[in-house]
Amino acid sequence: MMLRPRCKIWLESDAGEVALSDWRVQLLEAVDQHGSLAEAARQLAVPYKTAWYKLKDMEATIGVALLLTSSGGKGHGGASLTEAGQEAVRRYHAIVDGLDGEVRERFDAEFAVPLPPVLRGRRAERLAEGT
Repeated sequence: MMLRPRCKIWLESDAGEVALSDWRVQLLEAVDQHGSLAEAARQLAVPYKTAWYKLKDMEATIGVALLLTSSGGKGHGGASLTEAGQEAVRRYHAIVDGLDGEVRERFDAEFAVPLPPVLRGRRAERLAEGT
Protein backbone atom coordinates (compact mmCIF):
# COMPACT_ATOMS: atom_id res chain seq x y z
CA MET A 1 0.00 0.00 0.00
CA MET A 2 1.38 3.37 -1.01
CA LEU A 3 0.83 6.41 1.16
CA ARG A 4 0.48 9.91 -0.18
CA PRO A 5 0.07 13.19 1.66
CA ARG A 6 -3.01 15.37 1.51
CA CYS A 7 -3.30 18.90 2.84
CA LYS A 8 -6.40 21.06 3.16
CA ILE A 9 -6.23 24.70 4.24
CA TRP A 10 -9.03 27.03 5.22
CA LEU A 11 -9.13 30.29 7.12
CA GLU A 12 -11.50 30.70 10.02
CA SER A 13 -12.39 33.24 12.69
CA ASP A 14 -11.48 32.88 16.36
CA ALA A 15 -15.01 31.51 16.82
CA GLY A 16 -14.33 28.72 14.30
CA GLU A 17 -16.44 30.17 11.46
CA VAL A 18 -14.98 29.40 8.02
CA ALA A 19 -14.03 32.58 6.18
CA LEU A 20 -12.17 31.24 3.14
CA SER A 21 -11.60 27.76 1.77
CA ASP A 22 -10.77 26.27 -1.62
CA TRP A 23 -14.48 26.04 -2.48
CA ARG A 24 -15.32 29.53 -1.28
CA VAL A 25 -12.45 31.02 -3.25
CA GLN A 26 -13.62 29.05 -6.32
CA LEU A 27 -17.03 30.67 -5.85
CA LEU A 28 -15.49 34.16 -5.77
CA GLU A 29 -13.36 33.39 -8.81
CA ALA A 30 -16.40 32.04 -10.70
CA VAL A 31 -18.36 35.22 -9.94
CA ASP A 32 -15.41 37.28 -11.15
CA GLN A 33 -15.15 35.20 -14.33
CA HIS A 34 -18.86 35.08 -15.19
CA GLY A 35 -20.02 38.42 -13.77
CA SER A 36 -22.94 36.75 -12.02
CA LEU A 37 -23.51 34.92 -8.76
CA ALA A 38 -26.24 32.85 -10.41
CA GLU A 39 -23.91 31.74 -13.21
CA ALA A 40 -21.12 31.05 -10.73
CA ALA A 41 -23.51 28.81 -8.79
CA ARG A 42 -24.46 26.97 -11.99
CA GLN A 43 -20.82 26.45 -12.91
CA LEU A 44 -20.11 25.02 -9.44
CA ALA A 45 -23.28 22.89 -9.58
CA VAL A 46 -24.79 24.32 -6.39
CA PRO A 47 -28.12 26.02 -5.82
CA TYR A 48 -28.09 29.81 -6.07
CA LYS A 49 -29.33 30.01 -2.50
CA THR A 50 -26.30 28.02 -1.27
CA ALA A 51 -23.92 30.32 -3.12
CA TRP A 52 -25.70 33.38 -1.73
CA TYR A 53 -25.56 32.11 1.86
CA LYS A 54 -21.88 31.16 1.56
CA LEU A 55 -21.09 34.60 0.18
CA LYS A 56 -22.97 36.29 3.03
CA ASP A 57 -21.18 34.02 5.55
CA MET A 58 -17.80 35.03 4.10
CA GLU A 59 -18.64 38.72 4.21
CA ALA A 60 -19.90 38.50 7.79
CA THR A 61 -16.88 36.53 8.98
CA ILE A 62 -14.30 38.69 7.21
CA GLY A 63 -16.20 41.91 7.91
CA VAL A 64 -16.05 43.43 4.42
CA ALA A 65 -18.14 43.36 1.26
CA LEU A 66 -16.64 40.93 -1.25
CA LEU A 67 -19.11 41.49 -4.13
CA LEU A 68 -20.67 44.44 -5.84
CA THR A 69 -24.06 43.50 -7.24
CA SER A 70 -26.54 45.24 -9.47
CA SER A 71 -30.08 44.06 -10.06
CA GLY A 72 -31.96 44.18 -13.28
CA GLY A 73 -32.96 40.70 -14.27
CA LYS A 74 -31.49 38.45 -16.90
CA GLY A 75 -28.90 40.22 -18.97
CA HIS A 76 -29.08 43.46 -17.02
CA GLY A 77 -27.85 42.63 -13.53
CA GLY A 78 -24.47 41.39 -12.51
CA ALA A 79 -21.83 40.95 -9.88
CA SER A 80 -18.15 41.64 -9.57
CA LEU A 81 -15.56 41.33 -6.85
CA THR A 82 -14.83 44.38 -4.76
CA GLU A 83 -11.22 45.40 -4.28
CA ALA A 84 -11.37 43.58 -0.92
CA GLY A 85 -12.76 40.49 -2.67
CA GLN A 86 -9.93 40.51 -5.19
CA GLU A 87 -7.39 40.97 -2.42
CA ALA A 88 -8.90 38.14 -0.35
CA VAL A 89 -8.56 35.77 -3.33
CA ARG A 90 -4.99 36.93 -3.97
CA ARG A 91 -3.95 36.48 -0.32
CA TYR A 92 -5.58 33.06 -0.07
CA HIS A 93 -3.64 31.89 -3.13
CA ALA A 94 -0.43 33.38 -1.68
CA ILE A 95 -0.89 31.04 1.30
CA VAL A 96 -1.99 27.82 -0.41
CA ASP A 97 -0.32 27.85 -3.83
CA GLY A 98 2.74 25.62 -3.75
CA LEU A 99 1.79 24.11 -0.41
CA ASP A 100 1.15 20.67 -1.93
CA GLY A 101 4.75 20.57 -3.19
CA GLU A 102 6.09 21.59 0.20
CA VAL A 103 4.01 18.94 1.96
CA ARG A 104 5.17 16.35 -0.58
CA GLU A 105 8.84 17.24 0.07
CA ARG A 106 8.37 16.82 3.83
CA PHE A 107 6.49 13.58 3.30
CA ASP A 108 9.22 12.20 1.01
CA ALA A 109 11.88 13.13 3.58
CA GLU A 110 10.04 11.52 6.49
CA PHE A 111 8.76 8.42 4.73
CA ALA A 112 11.74 7.68 2.45
CA VAL A 113 12.61 4.75 4.72
CA PRO A 114 9.75 2.28 5.17
CA LEU A 115 8.26 1.92 8.62
CA PRO A 116 9.43 -1.15 10.53
CA PRO A 117 7.21 -4.20 10.15
CA VAL A 118 4.80 -5.05 12.91
CA LEU A 119 6.03 -7.98 14.94
CA ARG A 120 3.46 -10.37 16.31
CA GLY A 121 3.39 -13.31 18.63
CA ARG A 122 6.22 -14.55 20.87
CA ARG A 123 8.96 -12.59 19.07
CA ALA A 124 7.17 -9.29 19.78
CA GLU A 125 6.69 -10.30 23.42
CA ARG A 126 10.42 -11.07 23.81
CA LEU A 127 11.41 -7.74 22.28
CA ALA A 128 9.02 -5.91 24.60
CA GLU A 129 10.54 -7.73 27.61
CA GLY A 130 14.06 -6.94 26.43
CA THR A 131 15.14 -10.58 26.13
